[in-house]
Amino acid sequence: MSTDDRDAPGSSRPLPPRLDPRAGRPARGRSGSTGATATATSAAGGRRMVWTGRVVAMLLSLAVLVTSGWGWYLGRVADATVNRTDAIPTSGNDETVETGAAMNLLLVGNDSRSSLTEEQLSELNAGTDSGTNTDTMILVHVPADGSKASFVSFPRDSYVQIPGHGWDKLNAAYAYGRQDAPDGASDAARSAQGAQLLVKTISAFTGLRIDHYAEVDLLGFFELSSVVGGVEVNLCNAVDDSFYSGAVFPAGVQTISGADALKFVRQRHELPRGDFDRIIRQQVFIAGVLRKMLSDDVLLDLGKQRELVSAASKSLTVDQNLNLLQLAQQMQSVTAGSIDFQTVPYVGDDTDDAGRYILRLEDEDALHSFFAALSAEPQQTAAPTTAAPATVAPADVSVAVFNGSGTSGLAGEAATQLESAGYTITETGNADSMDHTTTEIRYAAGDEALATTLAGSVPGATTEQVDDATSGTVQLVLGSDFNGVGQAVTAPAAPAPTTEGEDQRTAADTSCIN
Repeated sequence: MSTDDRDAPGSSRPLPPRLDPRAGRPARGRSGSTGATATATSAAGGRRMVWTGRVVAMLLSLAVLVTSGWGWYLGRVADATVNRTDAIPTSGNDETVETGAAMNLLLVGNDSRSSLTEEQLSELNAGTDSGTNTDTMILVHVPADGSKASFVSFPRDSYVQIPGHGWDKLNAAYAYGRQDAPDGASDAARSAQGAQLLVKTISAFTGLRIDHYAEVDLLGFFELSSVVGGVEVNLCNAVDDSFYSGAVFPAGVQTISGADALKFVRQRHELPRGDFDRIIRQQVFIAGVLRKMLSDDVLLDLGKQRELVSAASKSLTVDQNLNLLQLAQQMQSVTAGSIDFQTVPYVGDDTDDAGRYILRLEDEDALHSFFAALSAEPQQTAAPTTAAPATVAPADVSVAVFNGSGTSGLAGEAATQLESAGYTITETGNADSMDHTTTEIRYAAGDEALATTLAGSVPGATTEQVDDATSGTVQLVLGSDFNGVGQAVTAPAAPAPTTEGEDQRTAADTSCIN
């Protein structure tokens, strides 16, 4: 559990009491209780994910608006009023992976408490200041043609090289950058230094040039889910994490907003993969917001559009050169089905020399290949140029049938069916073993046409040339997948999805999650 996520620019805007996720519950002490400390730390990490979701939603919601003059006007308003920072470094941000004219935008959730009042800290259960870290980091990659968008999440405990500071967790880069700022530097200048070091760090291990940067503040999230009318999510199982995040939700499809949305993305306890499942929740929330942005509820409601742009301009900090309207125009052809979410490829859990938990990422070559593929054009399958394999009449095919399925009498049944179809049966019996799972057609060299003919009567059976087959006779070895002559064999079950590596889904995916 990170203890670094404490200090980043905040806001003096009051948080409405109705949005306090712990409203009506006794406040827990901040000292002498490990449970209370864990609660505050868990809450802080989850909130950053929601705030970053809001950045994504605000940026991409402009894409919905650019097709009208009203959208053009709102885009100009957002560009003129959004906060700016010098986040893109002049060196150390190099592209070693060829991605052409693609655009890479780094989204960061920053949870500064420095300007929050004691009352706001209490309402948010946000703890006290002790440095600045960024626990939510997402790369948005948009190819030059703007036809799709890829969102790649970086777990906060990813073990990476931070320029000038050696190996450490990724969420420490921003804090190191702030510390490196000259004495007497303003808070804004320190934040810019933090952003620049984070950009250099991510550029180094991804091989990408980071073109733009966007950061969202602590209180930025709460207006979004209410403006869009709630976000639909789908849980595979009911959850009850009353002690830590306050998340108590039934299984199934439900619409969440305000404090419930905060609880939804905060939870990591009682989830099978902890922080990884929390990342999936963050991505699902962003996807739900994007679907809402593309719906008629927002497209046809100028008032909601105005509210969204107004909220974005108050809570967003972006780099000096990011043109929000231009970005929206580049992405206006993106649909929910062409927006995919992934997690950076990783090897697995580990500890560093100090005994801290870390996440080992794949090696540099694997990471560079992964990020290069984000801009790769879909491979076109060449049309077949060879003629269809030759066949003969069934009456010209002699078949020896062997039962390897474990089902008694199956060879005789299959032989009868083949005879009815015109084949000549030379032999029936048991195979070398009775645990064949797949049905096989074996043949001698030169008998390809005979095997192809029989394969047409047993769809899905595998074919193989073998040395022990008698020339002129094809062997049919029945497996447990055999369903009868003229019936396709049972397809093998799809492999279970991997739990380590790249989780992947699109914004159109509404299947249930943990």
